[in-house]
This record gives sequence, C-alpha cells and structure tokens, in this order.
Amino acid sequence: MNIIGALCIILATTWAGFEWAKRMQDRPRQLRQLKVALQSLEAEIVYGMTPLYEACTHLSKQLKEPLSLFFEQVAKRLYTGHSTVQIAWEESLQVIEKHTSFQKGEIEVLKQFGATLGRHDREHQQKQIRLTIVHLEREEKEAVEIQHKYENMVKSLGLLTGLLIVILLI
Repeated sequence: MNIIGALCIILATTWAGFEWAKRMQDRPRQLRQLKVALQSLEAEIVYGMTPLYEACTHLSKQLKEPLSLFFEQVAKRLYTGHSTVQIAWEESLQVIEKHTSFQKGEIEVLKQFGATLGRHDREHQQKQIRLTIVHLEREEKEAVEIQHKYENMVKSLGLLTGLLIVILLI
C-alpha cells in the first residue's frame, strides 16, 4: 500500500512539473499566433477597410483556440453595441487571460493597444498595431529564453519534489 501511495505522489508531482513546462512551451507559440492575428487585423482594417467587429469575426474563424475565443468575444461585444471598443477589448482580455499562457507583460501590452483601437485614423492605427507587434516580439524573445533556460529544470523538479515527499513520508 505504501508503494502505491508513493507512486501516486511521484506521478502527481511529475505531472505538475510537465504541466508547468507545457505552459512555458505554450507562451511563445501563443505570442507568435497573436502577432499573426494582429498582422491580419492590420490588413483587414487598413487595406480591406473592414469594420472592427467583422475583422474580429474573420480572425476568430482563422485562429485556433484560445485566441479564436478572444476575437470572438470582442466581435460579440462590438456587434451588440453595448460597449465601446476599449471596454469590449478589456472584457475579452479578462475572459481569455485564464485560457492562455500570457503573463502580465503581454496582457498590459494588449490593454494599451485596446485603449487606442478604433480611436484613430487608419494610418495611425497601423502604427499602433506595428508598435504592439514590436512589444510582443520582445515578450516572445523573453519567453523563448525562459523556456530554454527552465523547461527541463521544471520537469525534473516535479519528479524530484515527488521523490523528496516520498522520502520524508517514509
């Protein structure tokens, strides 16, 4: 019975370590997807002259979750007309924050972008999108560095924590 309990503890902590490492892997991938989404948004707004809610609807159909959910939420909030672009953007960010691996830096960049979205002419909006993409590239670079530096350590830490708990309990 003790062996089964020890195995359960080791498996649980190892699983937790691998989940933590998975979040480290997801963050750069999601940031790349977000940059692509913003580039598509730029094309829709600047060149296609598409209204924002339609552009967000198009993006929600093109992207994979969880980013598709974000743009779908923005589009729904804008379509109903009960909120401004900034409020729709921020409320959607709050919903999606739990489903992504984004950290405070990325969320803050997106909030600042949402505050400028729809307030300026196309040319200035294009500059804001490009500035946001530059900030996200910086965050992506940092996320990749963190992933390479800590991913294997976190996996090993999960296993070693389980072993330590089992040793302490014996």
